[in-house]
Amino acid sequence: MSLLHATLVVVLVLRLVELTLARRNTARLLARGGREVGAGHYPLFILLHVGWLAAIAVFGEAEPRWPVLLILFALLQLARGWVIWSLGDHWTTRIVTLDEAPLVSRGAYRWCRHPNYVVVCLEILLLPLAFGAWEVALAASLLNALLLWHRIRLESAALANRRR
Repeated sequence: MSLLHATLVVVLVLRLVELTLARRNTARLLARGGREVGAGHYPLFILLHVGWLAAIAVFGEAEPRWPVLLILFALLQLARGWVIWSLGDHWTTRIVTLDEAPLVSRGAYRWCRHPNYVVVCLEILLLPLAFGAWEVALAASLLNALLLWHRIRLESAALANRRR
């Protein structure tokens, strides 16, 4: 198995674990009276991320062209963990809000309003570049930017009345 395919398997397993955690947290938040906002765009994110991994598998080189970018990608996984830890039970891949709950302002959210989106943008860019698939990095980054533009607007509106 090439390093490319081994890396993609690890990323896929991590994403499946995250989706399991996100589903659990989403169910808990909804059971506590939370509400989901903008569910219609969620499948587009799933499609983007699945397509991104598939495109890297098809167009990426077997061994990294830029190993330092692969190392940076690995470090981003620590940042992703910090984001998830910072939100705790409120972390989910959907926009789910509890109107009476204060906004999280600890950990990564103390320093950045949308740290998860920063991490994801960097991941989408770095992993394909590490394996020489600059076209995938460019296309996926542009599509992600469009989706995030919409999502951040929805999320900001949903959180507008919450306090810190």
